[in-house]
Amino acid sequence: MADLSAEELSAILATAAQLKAETQQRKPHHLLEGQTLALVFEKPSLRTRLSFDVGMFQLGGRAMYLAPQEVGLGKRETISDVARVISRMCDVIVARVFSHASLVELAQYSSVPVVNGLSDFEHPCQALADLLTIQERFGHIAGLKMAYIGDGNNMAHSLMLGAALSGLNITVISPTGYEPNEEVVSQARQLAGGKSTIKAVHNLETGVEGADIIYTDVWASMGQEEEAAERRQIFKPYQVNERVVGLAKPDALVLHCLPAHRGDEITEGVLESPQSWVFQQAENRLHAQKGLLVHLLG
Repeated sequence: MADLSAEELSAILATAAQLKAETQQRKPHHLLEGQTLALVFEKPSLRTRLSFDVGMFQLGGRAMYLAPQEVGLGKRETISDVARVISRMCDVIVARVFSHASLVELAQYSSVPVVNGLSDFEHPCQALADLLTIQERFGHIAGLKMAYIGDGNNMAHSLMLGAALSGLNITVISPTGYEPNEEVVSQARQLAGGKSTIKAVHNLETGVEGADIIYTDVWASMGQEEEAAERRQIFKPYQVNERVVGLAKPDALVLHCLPAHRGDEITEGVLESPQSWVFQQAENRLHAQKGLLVHLLG
């Protein structure tokens, strides 16, 4: 996320909003005609694969999905070889990987842009869609307060960095031992330059108070299935339920990057409430990523 400047982030969101309006008007925009995107996935996906595939089609290009068994990233072939082969045939690579180090190595050896479609350290494409959703809901981002409740994971990292670049105040509220990476917190504060506040706390009540946006994510991500039962007990006091939503502003927006485990990190009632824009948020993966692709290739 920090590879973008504040100006680039603002431009991508503006392009995304414009492309979304044109899509709703059935107005074609083949800005990337003849260009090809390679989807290199180690993890299964609904939103990431669908949004990039449909988005590239709507932009006049083509997306090619490369399944784990076809590539064998770092197993069947070295990552450096994969990067050099794909980048000689395609214009951009979107990688969804287990280890962030794999993504870094792909980018090191690729001659075309490499987009982080998700790693264990960040999920920046989701954060772009989240910021677009917030902008749609409130008309602006800067000065608002987000309370992120849950694991200080890849999603929390990207949101903190995105908040710093956009002037959004963010408080990450996690149980002890599950805080966001300290280096990311420090980097976000440095990027913010005093224009927004970046906090990591443990107290749910004080963290949520006065929030414009409440955000949560699953308690156990892919690859952490063995920890799921233990995490469920640790994170139970951090569930986003009706009581927690009541601590925020009356018109607070509720977001979740999906998939959701209803009854765990968020209740059914909150997820399906009028304050929840979870499915608008999911749709905005398409538009935000189109904005990003145009920024990289247009």
